Amino acid sequence: MDRQSDEIVAYYTERYREDLRLAARPQARLERARTLELLREYLPAPPARILDVGGGTGEYARALVALGYRVRLLDLVPAHVAQARAGHPTVDADVADARTLPEPDDGYDATLLLGPLYHLPRRADRCRALAEAVRVTRPGGRVLAAAISRFAGPLDFAATGRLDDRMVEEAAVLLTDGRNDARLGFTHAYFHRVEELLDECRTAGLVDLVVDGIEGPAWIAAEAAAHGPMAETVFAAALRLARVYGREPALVTASAHLLARGTVRDPSDIGRDRPDLRA
Repeated sequence: MDRQSDEIVAYYTERYREDLRLAARPQARLERARTLELLREYLPAPPARILDVGGGTGEYARALVALGYRVRLLDLVPAHVAQARAGHPTVDADVADARTLPEPDDGYDATLLLGPLYHLPRRADRCRALAEAVRVTRPGGRVLAAAISRFAGPLDFAATGRLDDRMVEEAAVLLTDGRNDARLGFTHAYFHRVEELLDECRTAGLVDLVVDGIEGPAWIAAEAAAHGPMAETVFAAALRLARVYGREPALVTASAHLLARGTVRDPSDIGRDRPDLRA
């Protein structure tokens, strides 16, 4: 592994509990609920074979196993893999880097990249991870890749009352540079614009591209209301709006996370090289 990968592993091993993340804040609860809905909508029917790359501690993998999918999980962090194996239902899991997958060509009906892209600051590495996902997915299969929106951090800080001068300066920097400043608390990361995410997916060989905003535009309202008497009412409203506005082009990047989905080109099909630009 390179130095940044080592630092990411150390962050998730020593400083952050990924296994608790999706049940914590309103944003994370919205992320979990909407991601599961989108997976059920976009994945082929069970018992399709799914590769969950960067699958963390197995939150989504376990949900898919319970639905009847055959799932294999790969993650960079050994502690995550151990938790994925130990959970219930158990998950077939191993340590691996998204840029070099230890899997055969065309071995899966769909591949998920729900974490790796935003931990790869270099475009070449993100395209490599996407190309690996394409390689291990059969022609006609789906690749679903998550990214953090370019604007998620500053919106989060504003919604939770933490927007200080330093974060305002960071918001201005992020307009042209998507690399996260690790000194602000998160580890090495890259925050996407929709057009960048589409371009990287297209470069990797995916077609029929669509991008959803996962949490919808009202996640910041749910964060702002989190400790007040209207917390659950606002959360429910945010979830409803996420379902309505998930693919509205003007609002996609208002979500904290983006979900790109594309199809692995069938070599015999030469007419499907235009992405869906509605997102």
